[in-house]
Amino acid sequence: MPLSFTIALAGNPNVGKSTIFNALTGTRQHVGNWPGKTVEKKEGTTRINDYEIVVVDLPGTYSLTAYSLEEVIARDFIVNEKPSMVVAVVDASNPERNLYLVAQLLELEVPVIVALNMSDVAHSRGLKIDAQELSKRLGGIPVVETIGNRSVGIDKLKRAIFELATREHPGIVPQIAYGDPLEAEIDALQAEIEQDELLSQTYHPRWLAIKLLEEDEDVTGRLAAGDHETVLLTARQAAQRILDCTGEDAETLIANRRYMFIGDVVSGAVVRPTTAVETRSDKIDKVVTHRVWGVPIFLLLMWILFQFTANVSTPLLDWIGGVVNGPITRWALAILDTLGVEGTWLAALVVDGIIAGVGGVLIFVPVLLFLYLAVAVLEDSGYMARAAFVMDRVMRLMGLHGKSFMPMMVGFGCTVPAVYATRALENEDDRKLTAFLTTFMSCGARLPVYVVFGAAFFGDKAGNLTFAMYVLGIATALFTGFVIKRIVYRNKPPQPFVLELPPYRLPTPTSVWLQVWENISEFLQKATTVILACSIVIWLLLALPINGDADSFNNVQPQDSVFGSLAGTIAPVFGPAGFDSWRTTGALISGFIAKEVVVGTMNQVYVGEAASSTPGEADKTNPFRDDVGEIVTGFGDAVILTAQEIVNIVPRTVNIIPGVHIPEADWLNQQEEKVGSSRLEGALVAAFERTAGSPDKGRLAAVAFNVFVLLYVPCMTAVAAMRQEFGTRWMAYQIVYTAGIAWLAAVIVYQGGLLLGLG
Repeated sequence: MPLSFTIALAGNPNVGKSTIFNALTGTRQHVGNWPGKTVEKKEGTTRINDYEIVVVDLPGTYSLTAYSLEEVIARDFIVNEKPSMVVAVVDASNPERNLYLVAQLLELEVPVIVALNMSDVAHSRGLKIDAQELSKRLGGIPVVETIGNRSVGIDKLKRAIFELATREHPGIVPQIAYGDPLEAEIDALQAEIEQDELLSQTYHPRWLAIKLLEEDEDVTGRLAAGDHETVLLTARQAAQRILDCTGEDAETLIANRRYMFIGDVVSGAVVRPTTAVETRSDKIDKVVTHRVWGVPIFLLLMWILFQFTANVSTPLLDWIGGVVNGPITRWALAILDTLGVEGTWLAALVVDGIIAGVGGVLIFVPVLLFLYLAVAVLEDSGYMARAAFVMDRVMRLMGLHGKSFMPMMVGFGCTVPAVYATRALENEDDRKLTAFLTTFMSCGARLPVYVVFGAAFFGDKAGNLTFAMYVLGIATALFTGFVIKRIVYRNKPPQPFVLELPPYRLPTPTSVWLQVWENISEFLQKATTVILACSIVIWLLLALPINGDADSFNNVQPQDSVFGSLAGTIAPVFGPAGFDSWRTTGALISGFIAKEVVVGTMNQVYVGEAASSTPGEADKTNPFRDDVGEIVTGFGDAVILTAQEIVNIVPRTVNIIPGVHIPEADWLNQQEEKVGSSRLEGALVAAFERTAGSPDKGRLAAVAFNVFVLLYVPCMTAVAAMRQEFGTRWMAYQIVYTAGIAWLAAVIVYQGGLLLGLG
């Protein structure tokens, strides 16, 4: 049985800590939440010789003072869990700022290893760092140069971890000398703490004395709750004496001494160039973060991203849809026939419930794969931080700042972590407003709806619909923030905005893949739990007749079922928006559970209804060999068409310019064929045209439906997160507002389109 121990990774945001974590643990990692907290916890394992090492990736933080939840979590883990050591990841190109966290770690007297990460960036800027001298000036703690995204120095880091863990005496951690009168007060307070057995066992006495003199709110609050008023009184008196003696508060003096210590360490170990070196990142930022060009470049990248997501994924989406609705359905029917249950309610549950519901959602895995791939590339390259910087001026219109845009960017993936990501904001009002606005960021679960409607109604222009929905979400958030800030939070200026811009880097395949797999695996897990359960419940409600005398179980017209009756009762509300069908209303109701279920419900309702209107079609069988051949051939065509769609991003983007037309590639001569002719897409076109009365009105109603899906109440998990973070009243405001503005926007789109002659 191998020995095991735990190490913690600590560091400032954007220092490449995640790349070190990925390089150490690879795929042997999992993500959860800290116990009782809403901040993400990453934990993985690595093996060095016979040792099994648990690596805990602490939240990125600039210090261990309790200004944010992330700082409290990082500090509590080190203080309470007592890891065997802390690997402090330091940006080698900016050691002074990063070593402030290292100085605070040294005060905890925990074994520390410094990983000088991004050392290649430091060298490109002309910095020369003597790692041995730096180690010496830090009291002999190991210092290792690394380039995390290329796994350079990782083996050396592992050796340092192993040697420090197996060393009998980890060594003497240097103490920062705070000078008089601070040292005298620290010593006196430390002596009193040591007399309290509980305190001295829970905290390191000298560290606690320093924290109390800094008047750390979290620490003083815990001691007050633990009935340690005597120690707190002594600390307050000591802090007052320091203020009277020096004219400065203890917190400022302590911070100054730490920086003096860091300056002394750096002065003998780091040599800077005589003239500043303009790096490649600096040159790119002159354009990308430009006051004029920054926002258009951001919008252009978002346009390309959604063209990439909507159009490039379509061939693989159609292939998976064909496999699910073709061979897999036929194989399921053949197995059911062999078991003698074909035509029974069990067969209907399997085919119309599970396969139609879950399969209808799983076909969109390529869509999400390309979305998360594109986002991971942008994040790994360093652009995401620039997006927040560029959007800072836009966010100021709402009284917020660029840091609030980061949770919104997270919201493009999922609303739930976006709500929790607001914990990084210091101001409570900013947190509440930002969380309120994240619900308008179009999460990945809504994307399949745009894709299927875009392919059905707009063909190869499907990406335009997707892009329009994302832009509309951002615009609605800006409008909402502008109104709320001037009505609810008027006369409250925005907080200062400080953001670290990491250097531009070529994304690494390992890091990108780990991010993509983390999101896709979460979606697949949801498909096997929530979506499966919803599909079964929806099938059951479709099989239950509202009138037991006229129909029987599993032998009822969909509109006469419990599901159809409930949806039909609500449907007239959506008449002004052009989609007052019980089918669309039912999909919207199920979408409150999880937005992924919208497409699954439509697949069950529309495709199931179309199949029942053409009896015998689903019963057609093919030889197994023909089915396999169909799958293989279809996959080959899908790969070719996917590459074609990547190439066509360029002409579609350039063709936006009036008067410019570049022909698109058509490698398989399918230009004249209808794009996106899956069973669901065909059923949607027919149904919307029938309900609206004409093809143009049907297309307009489809756009209005997508607008409602974009803006209406997020999934129940996101609503629960909102309640957990901000209370029932704020959650209720959010539900009422999003439902109201979604209905109003859908009506404006449909009725406005009719007035403009678009219908």
